[in-house]
Amino acid sequence: MTAPKDKNQKVSIIFQPSGRRGAGFKGQTILEAAQELGVEISSICGGKQSCGKCRVKVEWGKVNPSALTEEERKFIAAEEEAAGYRLACAAQIESDTLITVPGESSVSQPLILKNLINFSSKINPAVKNYYIELPPPTLADPRGDLERLQESLRNHYGLKNLSIDYWALQNLSLNLRQGNWKVTALVSLNQEILSILPGKIEDYYGIALDIGTTSLAIYLGHLPNGQIIAANSRLNPQVIFGEDVMSRIQYALEKGGAGVKSLTKKVREAVNELIKEMAKSVAISPEEIIEMAVVGNTAMHHLFLGLTPQYLGVAPFTPTLNNALYIKARELGLMMNPAANVYFLPIEAGFVGADNVGVLISQEPYLQEEISLIIDVGTNGEILLGNKKRILSASCATGPAFEGAHIKFGMRAAPGAIERVRIDSQNGTIQYRVIGSEKWVTDGSSPEIKARGICGSGIIEAVAEMRRAGIIERNGRISKELPSLRQRFNAQGEFIIARAEETAFNKDITISIDDIRAVQLAKGALYAGAKILMKVLGIKKPDKVILAGGFGSIIDPEKAMAIGMFPSCALPQVRAVGNAAGIGACLALFDQDKRAEAERAAKQVEYIELTTHPDFQEEFIKALSFPI
Repeated sequence: MTAPKDKNQKVSIIFQPSGRRGAGFKGQTILEAAQELGVEISSICGGKQSCGKCRVKVEWGKVNPSALTEEERKFIAAEEEAAGYRLACAAQIESDTLITVPGESSVSQPLILKNLINFSSKINPAVKNYYIELPPPTLADPRGDLERLQESLRNHYGLKNLSIDYWALQNLSLNLRQGNWKVTALVSLNQEILSILPGKIEDYYGIALDIGTTSLAIYLGHLPNGQIIAANSRLNPQVIFGEDVMSRIQYALEKGGAGVKSLTKKVREAVNELIKEMAKSVAISPEEIIEMAVVGNTAMHHLFLGLTPQYLGVAPFTPTLNNALYIKARELGLMMNPAANVYFLPIEAGFVGADNVGVLISQEPYLQEEISLIIDVGTNGEILLGNKKRILSASCATGPAFEGAHIKFGMRAAPGAIERVRIDSQNGTIQYRVIGSEKWVTDGSSPEIKARGICGSGIIEAVAEMRRAGIIERNGRISKELPSLRQRFNAQGEFIIARAEETAFNKDITISIDDIRAVQLAKGALYAGAKILMKVLGIKKPDKVILAGGFGSIIDPEKAMAIGMFPSCALPQVRAVGNAAGIGACLALFDQDKRAEAERAAKQVEYIELTTHPDFQEEFIKALSFPI
């Protein structure tokens, strides 16, 4: 039964994976709300419930009718109905709602950086292949197959006291005979037989996984030659439970064991899908993947393992474990060789996790004379400062503003998102560029792709340019001394970046005072954290600044320094290194000596708890203002 539309009863709507959010009203269809907010959902039939192309998933919230209509049942199976799938043109919104738009229903696919990373690594993987030709059993020598294999590997390669994984043991006798006693043993750390394969095998694979709060990045490597042969990424599906670490910890606390299970199930399912897609893309079987190395912040690490994050959320922020961990892939339900070992890099402290250790071993500040300030820019900002003499670390809650959240027209990096902004300080004219187009949009020009929102890099550039042009005062207020047709002094005050005719939903895209405040809070936390570490280390400024993380690689360092994201440094000494945590995971995958290095480095780093430092609040308040 169709519910009446009531524009006076507002509801909050969030669309994933774009991150687009806004207000709708009760009785409005999901498709209508999407169109108003600039979320492009395919609708070939124009909303007549006849093409089935607008399938979406209602993650939480109420819609009307509660059950599928007859038309919807033509396109949605019973198991999909149980999972929350609806046609966007049929379901009417009745409450605050979170909706996932699957890739096949989206006109434009979300963009997540997953660039193949280039790095040099010593090739010394934990899993090595050993080809062996065994003497077959006879009546004179009827020893067991395992003992025969162990003796041959000891005699030929010096491998002593080998154990064997139970899954490999189950297949041992059959594979020995299929190979006519000529087989390849895949052995982990020269201690455990993981697999016995008929014939001479020279190709086997491993995975490096970076579990971020917002996104997952995964790299498939050829273990014998140390090459990355495929990469993939997607949003971390846990975002439906909260966009930052603390909100997910809170969800787990509120829901108890069921909450942890839900969070764990979501991320493991997504990782399995990524593994399946990558294996298919290079025409290998998932069973050929025999090793995995994992990094992630402490909460993501715990939730992937199925551990409660409860005690991370309260002082003294204690993790379940700090040390590195090996666990079998089958214990985690991963779609790879069941005998494979999954290696989790160690954790430094409660909110400085294995991802920061990955950054450490990829940048190696502990081997350098110069003092490096390394900032992993993300929902949970992590900072390293030091050199070969001493290294400090800290974590600061920047929040998701740099991901486009808590910004009026904010969205994640996807086609149509404004990513670059320039303002002429003389005449106030604006140029901007959106993801998916190389054309700069200027006053009076026609955009190739209409703007749908503004992503993190665009927000930073817009605020930096507004400050440089005098539109924003040092305290973050929009100046009234420089009148402009793009300024609006309504209830909160805002500045127009893209005019209504240039946008996908025919509304001005603006930067408001509240948006500026969100940026100030996020950049202030990073700056204050860096200043505290500099005080503890006793330095005035670092020799170089390294911006890590996917977001850190796309922001303009000059604009970031202009708004005060980090202490001043000579611009040539500021560089972005991409997904340094992911690089660290790859290094740990290809070189077992890097694992030992990671475990040493994690124990050497001195963690500084910012929330209890006596000077943090003062530094934070000072850091809220923009530089002169």
